Amino acid sequence: MELRTWLCPALDVTLPRPSRRPPDRVETSAQLALLSRRCAWCMVLPGRAMATFRLALIQLQVSSIKSDNLTRACGLVRKAATQGAKIVSLPECFNSPYGTNYFPEYAEKIPGESTQKLSEVAKECSIYLIGGSIPEEDAGQLYNTCAVFGPDGTLLVKHRKLHLFDIDVPGKITFQESKTLSPGDSFSTFETPYCRVGLGICYDIRFAELAQIYAQKGCQLLVYPGAFNLTTGPAHWELLQRGRAVDNQVYVATASPARDEKASYVAWGHSTVVNPWGEVLAKAGTEETIVYSDIDLKKVAEIRQQIPIFSQKRSDLYAVEAKKP
Repeated sequence: MELRTWLCPALDVTLPRPSRRPPDRVETSAQLALLSRRCAWCMVLPGRAMATFRLALIQLQVSSIKSDNLTRACGLVRKAATQGAKIVSLPECFNSPYGTNYFPEYAEKIPGESTQKLSEVAKECSIYLIGGSIPEEDAGQLYNTCAVFGPDGTLLVKHRKLHLFDIDVPGKITFQESKTLSPGDSFSTFETPYCRVGLGICYDIRFAELAQIYAQKGCQLLVYPGAFNLTTGPAHWELLQRGRAVDNQVYVATASPARDEKASYVAWGHSTVVNPWGEVLAKAGTEETIVYSDIDLKKVAEIRQQIPIFSQKRSDLYAVEAKKP
């Protein structure tokens, strides 16, 4: 078994490959278990050896024609893969216009037409594909759901939006997803050779506790397909991403649809990647495009060592904990 070398900022020790054993390093199962208990931020898992990878966010121009959305989405996924992307994300509601009146019309089972296409293109390109989200129908209920596929086309995880977008900003925007959608009830993470990834959809990003739970679970990248609007977008889109990144010392990425001024719901656009220091690494405009960012996970370890907030938390005074696995 090969272990990725990892610097734990809380304990100041390094986990080496077992074949190389400097005397000041730990490698026994007992020591690893102790480290895992004492530092939830160091999730040492077998097979993680690659500290850098390319992430791509597809800012798709979504139309009312599902087949066209699927064709263009898969074409852009292929393009991203040719540019070296290993993890690719589509935007929220990539196969459907966004709106409570559209969700029932465009809803599918999973597996279904849209997710079958995603599975095929993920396998074809040998990438991890975060399928934005689609309206999902299951047992008479509708969900806003993100399906993730591995390089072999296997469905790795299915995230149903946990927090429904029910807001009322007088004179600007009123929206109520709960008119047609039901909320999910579980956390969603998946493993890659690079890091563990945590998933949220759009409004989920406003809930800091979700990001904290994902960080506790060892995620170093959080991805939120989302469609903020022209009211919340300029005010909070980048702010929330940078906040989640700094609070948890993780990378945060958001994939938005491209802006369509003629749509009934106008998306903000500006798909973004933020590093654990809160710096914006890449950001789109409003048009259809692909955003690329080379993710260096050594940055996570460096920042957690420099500012060791996780070992400094006052667990005797407060806690954020998951109620479900």
